[in-house]
Amino acid sequence: MSPGFDFTRDLTQVGLANQTTMLSGESLAIADEVRKSVIRRYGPDAVDQHFRSFDTICSATQERQDAVLALIGEPLDVMVVVGGYNSSNTCHLAALVQQHGIRTYHIEDADAVDVVSGAIRHQPIGTKSESVTERWLGEARIIGITAGASTPNNKVGETIARICAVAGVDSELETALEKKA
Repeated sequence: MSPGFDFTRDLTQVGLANQTTMLSGESLAIADEVRKSVIRRYGPDAVDQHFRSFDTICSATQERQDAVLALIGEPLDVMVVVGGYNSSNTCHLAALVQQHGIRTYHIEDADAVDVVSGAIRHQPIGTKSESVTERWLGEARIIGITAGASTPNNKVGETIARICAVAGVDSELETALEKKA
């Protein structure tokens, strides 16, 4: 806090805005806790004079979070999350899936899936370094794929094609990509 700041004297009004790529539930929980503190201090009738919260969750991020929660409600053997390692919303998606006990691989793009060896280069959730996992698909039969809100659709499509190739599944997308090469 700033030098000379006195909570009882200086903190009379609170405005709360969180990073737009946070998980919606986390953002709302933080706002709710601050609101409860203001109510304890000023009472429920005066809360609107002292506290204001703004919904700063971007719709694309919220839609991805909702879709992932619906997807992990189904039985999945493995999930691949495509997007930058420095992308907050992509990292949150990967962590959300892993928290539900699903084997999760966060990759930056399709190049992380090695069709020849069957390995995957990924950043394990909660770390800042890449790892390579051999035979990462194992006996997986149901594979979920999602991406961060800022990940271009073509990156997702290329990843799907490579995963199909590793799994030995011919896809129209895979064939189209081979024709381009």
